[in-house]
Amino acid sequence: MSSAPIARQEAGNDPYHWLENRDSDEVLAHLQAENAYLDAVLEPQQALREQLFEEIKGRIRETDLSLPTPWGDYLYYQRTTAGDEYPRHYRCRRPADGSLDVDTASEALLLDPNELAGGGFLSVGAFSISPDQQRLAYSLDSSGEEIYRLFVKELDSGQISELPFDDCDGSMTWAGDSQTLFFTELDDTHRPYKLYRHRLGDAAAQAVFEEADGRFFLHCYRSSSERQLILQLGSKTTSEVWVLDAQQPQGDFSCLAPREEGHEYDVDHGMLDGQWCWLIRSNQSGINFALYRASESQPQRPHWQQIRAHDPQVMLEGATLNQRALTLALREGGLPILEVQPQGQAPYRVQLPDAAYSLYVQDSLEFHSPVIRLRYEALNRPAQVRQLELATGAQQVLKQTPVEGPFDADAYESRRLWATAADGTQIPISLVARREVFAAGKPAPLYLYGYGAYGASLDPWFSHARLSLLERGFVFAIAHIRGGGEMGEAWYRAGKLEHKQNSFDDFIASAQRLIAEGLTTSAQLAISGGSAGGLLIGAVLNQRPELFAAAIAEVPFVDVLNTMLNPDLPLTVTEYDEWGDPNQPEVYARIKAYAPYENVRAQAYPPILAVAGYNDSRVQYWEAAKWVAKLRREKTDANLLLLKTDLGAGHGGMSGRYQGIKDVALEYAFLFRVLGIAQP
Repeated sequence: MSSAPIARQEAGNDPYHWLENRDSDEVLAHLQAENAYLDAVLEPQQALREQLFEEIKGRIRETDLSLPTPWGDYLYYQRTTAGDEYPRHYRCRRPADGSLDVDTASEALLLDPNELAGGGFLSVGAFSISPDQQRLAYSLDSSGEEIYRLFVKELDSGQISELPFDDCDGSMTWAGDSQTLFFTELDDTHRPYKLYRHRLGDAAAQAVFEEADGRFFLHCYRSSSERQLILQLGSKTTSEVWVLDAQQPQGDFSCLAPREEGHEYDVDHGMLDGQWCWLIRSNQSGINFALYRASESQPQRPHWQQIRAHDPQVMLEGATLNQRALTLALREGGLPILEVQPQGQAPYRVQLPDAAYSLYVQDSLEFHSPVIRLRYEALNRPAQVRQLELATGAQQVLKQTPVEGPFDADAYESRRLWATAADGTQIPISLVARREVFAAGKPAPLYLYGYGAYGASLDPWFSHARLSLLERGFVFAIAHIRGGGEMGEAWYRAGKLEHKQNSFDDFIASAQRLIAEGLTTSAQLAISGGSAGGLLIGAVLNQRPELFAAAIAEVPFVDVLNTMLNPDLPLTVTEYDEWGDPNQPEVYARIKAYAPYENVRAQAYPPILAVAGYNDSRVQYWEAAKWVAKLRREKTDANLLLLKTDLGAGHGGMSGRYQGIKDVALEYAFLFRVLGIAQP
């Protein structure tokens, strides 16, 4: 069965296909009318929304200085100022005593996104200082479409040049000569597919690599050692890596291992046992990946030597390499773990205070640095930047994200439960609430969040805004369902393609476990997810609508069947490895069986708030618009159904920190209304 007949068949049977015409005045009027309806319906909550906005904003330190990062002769840092949407980027001379004290006398403003935004949308893509620290390369998206303009700023003179290239993905990578930049162009489906080399001062750029396979994305970056340029090509299931000496940017990239379907690998360059070498993480010997090394002169696959074997119980997620130590990012028992191997010493694992948390290497600093920086947070603990001394394992909290006003982390309790899925699989759930809410032993309003796709791990994170829920007696929970990566690669594979229904079953089982535990009831249970998590929300609402009291779907991927039938849309072809190619009849039937839009039917649904971005290139605005329109026609209840389309934003919503708070305040006010939670 070919794609065109199926696609025509779906469009012909789709009464809301007309909403896909972005250039239609009728479509824009429809979205504006939905926005006006939302404003009118929620107008009685306007004072509450303003109260929530001020409440959340009041917990955030509006004027603050980020932790400076040392590099060469300078410290680099950001300042946030009350009233500004974006942080400003600065640098100053590095103190001779090795401290991180900012020298305001030598401070220089590098970039002010507030000025560049002009009150509208702005996303800063690349922010890259040249190796000689004389230039800044940066990229800007002013629409939310994730198409960037490229700029270079001379830091001595302040002169800014816009590079004359279009359709760029925003990445900018310096070669070692500080004169040559590599950047990437997008194709018609918004896929990074062509790598260019540009020498400053030249009128044109030279195309050095083009990826023809629509499943593969292209990404270029410098190695940890700064000595090598790495060109990573990857689909959802297969990798290929090419490398080039960063000091010879006019040379040709060489391939480490030609692509083989199912072989995923990534590489870095640095030093082990005092020798320059390549480090390769590969799944050639098992799905949880093993670690290999190769000499600097012979990086090709036949010369790889295994230094850490595959472990079926432990996922090797990544590695950070510097002159002093090798740091491995592992995942075991659903939790992230860092294992450090100092040069010439026994390895150790980083020790942490909480039972459930988020942890990763935030900054490996300079290649010769004896310390690295970790980012650590938990559901009840604000994010900390911790300095780790590689040789000894000693930790120091350099900065903790402040919470203004009364706040006591110990007033909140973090827990972990396990739900039993339909097939007997144990599903981890992370929870947080005020201690007295748990101690009361009574059902409470509960906000359950899920994602479950692409192998992404939803490790517990802290939220200033979430405190407004917890302080009102809510429990917040994360369902770590299959399709995510929390329990390793097998966990991911058990929730994709023909196993996608497992994601929905796991989420439903998590909700049932929370109810059975006496933590909440169906009448108090709100659910939320975004993007592929929005697909999750749409699917479980069709399958078990009576289980939930409210739902929020952010940029929801709910029209999955029609989207996957249209290869001209951004990302569709590369998504075949995640969802399947519906041009194959058995895959078509499988996706159609769970696709949220196709399965809307005449039944009662809980109150729903859907949020879309008009310029979203990942999940088109019409997915949410069509879904809401069909729900309005089919559902048998009178519950609230609202659609909010950000007409000047993309996949990530409106830019700017204050606008983000306003969006959260609207969602919380919606929840309080539909859950019947009275406000003073």
